This record gives sequence, structure tokens and C-alpha cells, in this order.
Amino acid sequence: MAEEKKKELPEDVKARLKAGFDLEWRKELRKSMPAKERARIPRQKMPERPAEVRSSDFGEVNQGLPAAAALLEAKRCLDCPNSPCVAGCPVAIDIPSFIKLIEKGEFEAAARKLKETNSLPAICGRVCPQEVQCEAVCTMKKAAGTPVAIGNLERFAADYEREKGKVVIPALPSSTGKKVAVFGAGPAGLTVAGDLAKAGHQVTVFEALHTAGGVLVYGIPEFRLPKRILEAEVDYLRKLGVELRMNFVVGRTATLDDLKEGGYQAFFIGTGAGLPNFMKIPGENLVGVYSANEYLTRVNLMKAYDFPNYDTPMLLGRKVAVIGGGNVAMDSVRNAKRLGADWAAIIYRRSSEEMPARLEEIHHAEEEGIEFHYLQAPTKFIGDERGRVKAMECLKMELGEPDSSGRRRPVPIKGSEYVKEVDLVVMSIGQSPNPLIGQTTPGLKMGKWGNVDVDWKTMATNLPGVWAGGDIIRGGATVILAMGDARTAAAEMDRFLRG
Repeated sequence: MAEEKKKELPEDVKARLKAGFDLEWRKELRKSMPAKERARIPRQKMPERPAEVRSSDFGEVNQGLPAAAALLEAKRCLDCPNSPCVAGCPVAIDIPSFIKLIEKGEFEAAARKLKETNSLPAICGRVCPQEVQCEAVCTMKKAAGTPVAIGNLERFAADYEREKGKVVIPALPSSTGKKVAVFGAGPAGLTVAGDLAKAGHQVTVFEALHTAGGVLVYGIPEFRLPKRILEAEVDYLRKLGVELRMNFVVGRTATLDDLKEGGYQAFFIGTGAGLPNFMKIPGENLVGVYSANEYLTRVNLMKAYDFPNYDTPMLLGRKVAVIGGGNVAMDSVRNAKRLGADWAAIIYRRSSEEMPARLEEIHHAEEEGIEFHYLQAPTKFIGDERGRVKAMECLKMELGEPDSSGRRRPVPIKGSEYVKEVDLVVMSIGQSPNPLIGQTTPGLKMGKWGNVDVDWKTMATNLPGVWAGGDIIRGGATVILAMGDARTAAAEMDRFLRG
């Protein structure tokens, strides 16, 4: 679904960036090394575990920058006065300031600078697509060919603060006495909760699952985002005063109107997109054909990866096909490899140039022995006498004219069908917003794709006192876009609550 146009930085953000740029210590750092000398420093490589080792376990792939490498990488930042990287960040982190604090050696201060606008920096440093956001517009990319490793530095600062036990809870204002209900403990809900708690409001997050995190906990694998990192970030929000109520299905346990009667004055809907999409082809109901949502939930949230400590029922395929080309598909196929698949492959109907997954994830998958079969799509799944999938029929494609997404449309090649033996299939072709909120909230305006309709400038719905953000308004999108929606909504909610 269409997204709003890129926003200009607000005047107060521009003023804050200008004030930081003019600080005397920042001026001294700029003088300490000429820009040309900074441009000659190579981008510091993120240490990774060897592919032949990591592909058989769930340990984290990226190991984090050592302090010496982080200091050197921070020196690459030119401290541009116009700060294009900040405009490229959906949550408007003061990127030059936190990087200059790293260059100065003040790692804890860098983490606190990050948390002024981002309550989840250790997560964003791991899973955000910086290469198409802040790093895409970095001046160093134009000057030297490679941008400053902003995401790696964000992770470094957040990890340093946590690992050294230096996490500090900021001074909170007096309570306003206003009650806020947040639906969903995913990245959007957690961000709204953190911002409004720091503004002095009483925030309760209602989550349907037994663990907070949303897609961060059920969708992203342990080898990309260890659960202990997420737990630490959620614990930080609890220390800000955020209350989390688990096993609470808004629309079933209680409706929005019920909570309004309970004294809540402002509401944020961040229930995500948990409804999987299917192709509607023969055989999708066979045993062994999973949606990516179910497959990743079993592996991640229900910890099938930690057998036998967690005895979660899970089919372990030896020949696994994952249908799709996004980050969720990449997570699924790399999980399958770690769970013992002899052959694990991506089946994608377009070419590699159109594939939306992060380049880093594609690179890691290739290193781990994942096969990529481009310009192909399944037409049916074939079952055995027990009703279990045993093969799939695929059709080869060629690229035609661009479609509404701007990517060239895949066109079937007649007579190119072939059959491939498989014993597990994961469908990763997108997901739709959860319909429950719309069904149980009278008058809430919904879009034609089942998304909650909002004013993109404020994230306000058509109901007074109700905002929404993240995948519930976008369909499947990124963690940082959800957080950007949430920050916009939180600012508007704070103004609303203060009258």
C-alpha cells in the first residue's frame, strides 16, 4: 500500500541539530582531522561468525564492532551542517551527535543521545535497513564511495551501555494523570509507550501474546536479534513506568470502548499485520505447507530452535522451498538450513534486481549455502497418500513491463512447467493487517486492504483520541517505519492529552 511522502525535518529538530553542530567540542573534533583525511579511512568491517559454523546453530551472525573499530569508524563522519542522515532516518535520530560522542570516546553519552529519540537502539542497530535510509544519503558515500556505518555504530553504543551495566533511566516529569492505552507490544507500540511515558503519562500496553515484542519476538530469528537484547530493551521501558499486560486480545478480552469506559483517554493501535497471504493454488492446505508467520512463530517465539529444552512441534524438512523474496523469506530459509535442511532454496518470481530483501541478508544466505531460483513461481503443491507435501510444480517466468510497484512484471513462459521434490514449503508472500480491531470498533474507518485509515501527517484515525501506526496501516513494512509512525503519533497524542 502506498506510503506518505518523505517529511521535512521539523523546525525544532533543525534548531536542535544546529545547536549541537556549534558546540565547542564538536568544532574541536572537526578541526582535529581534515575532511580529506577522514575520507581516506576505510569503512570498518563488521566481524561475522564463519558461515560453515553459524549455519548449523542459532548464535548471532554479526559480532559487533570492537571499541577501536568503532572509534575509527566514527572518525569517518564529516559532521555535516545540513545532516542529511537525520532526514533519512524515520525517527530523526541526532546521528552526527551520537557519532561524534563515540569519536570523543564517550560511549555511554552516545547511547543516551540515541535514546532521546529511539527507545530501541540495540534493536534498530541490528535490523533496520540503514543502507536505504540514513546511510543512503550519507555525505561520505558521495565523498568516498561507502557511507559511515551508522547502524553498526548505533548497535555499538547501545550494546556498550547495556553490557557495562551503565543504563540510566532519565529523570521523568511529574505524572499528568492521563491514561493511555496502546494496542500491541511490537515496535510501534513500544515506541509510543516509551515516548509518552517520558512525557509523564500513564501508559498501558495490551499484548495478545505472552511475550512483548510483536514481530521482533515472533518474526526475527535469534541469529539476527537475540531475545536477550529485546528483553533488555523492553525492561528499559518498564523502568520508564510502562505497564505491559500480556495475553490480552483487544477486541476479545476487551474492546476499545470498554477501555474508554475504564478511564483511558487516548489510544494507539499498533496490532501489526499478522494475517498471512496465500497464492490460492492447489495443495496449499497440505501438511508441510506453512505460512511464514506460523513457521517463524514456532521457531522463534515457541523456541523450536532450542530443542529439546523446548519441545515445540515442528516439521523439519530436508528439502525446503521458501516462496518469496523479502526479509521474512530470507529469515525463513536460513532457519530451515539451521534446523537441518539438506537443500533450502528461495523461489522468487522476479529477478535478483527486484528482490526486496536486504543485501546483507541475501549475502549471508548465499554464504550459508542457500540456493536462489529466480523467475520461477509454484503453480501447485503435490501431496502423498498421507496428505503431506512431497513435490511442487513450478512455472518459469520472464520479465515484462513495470507494474504499479515500479518493478518489471513477471510473465509466465508457456510450457516451462517442471516438478521439484520438496517435503516442506514456507509461503512468504506478504501479510495483511489483523482484522479484529476493525471488526470490534464501530465507526473506525478502514482502507480497502483491511488497514486502519489515518491522516499520514498526524497518524490520527477518524475517531477522536485514536491513533494508529506500523503494519496495521502499512501492511508488512519495516521496524523503523513503524517506529517513525509511532513517534509522530506520540507527539500528537501528547498535545491532545495536554489540551
